[in-house]
Amino acid sequence: MTGARNEAVDAILGHYNYWIVIALMMVGLYTVAASGNLVKKVIGLNIFQASVFLFFISVGKVSGGTAPIVAEGWTLYSNPLPHVLILTAIVVGVATTAVGLALVVRINRSYETIEDDEIRRSDLRDLP
Repeated sequence: MTGARNEAVDAILGHYNYWIVIALMMVGLYTVAASGNLVKKVIGLNIFQASVFLFFISVGKVSGGTAPIVAEGWTLYSNPLPHVLILTAIVVGVATTAVGLALVVRINRSYETIEDDEIRRSDLRDLP
């Protein structure tokens, strides 16, 4: 009984990176859904995006694997494709964040607020 419990605990703790991914994903999703502040929504999206990056990096890492460089004999290689894709996604994420924050600045100039509910109320008042 104790051996089975230790194996279960080792299985859970052995995948700690996936638990971190799940925690970051839920924090990001909660921040986007629960906050009315547009800047907090952008930050929540960045946290969610970071969790996806960590997930793909975790999946791409091979324990004991090396860089795919030609060597003599048989060698276990790590797949570099997930890491390359994540580098590209980081650049796209930074650009998207910049565009999102620029939109928040424009919204703040137009509505004099960055709170979602106040913007909606202002739009409803302007309807004929």
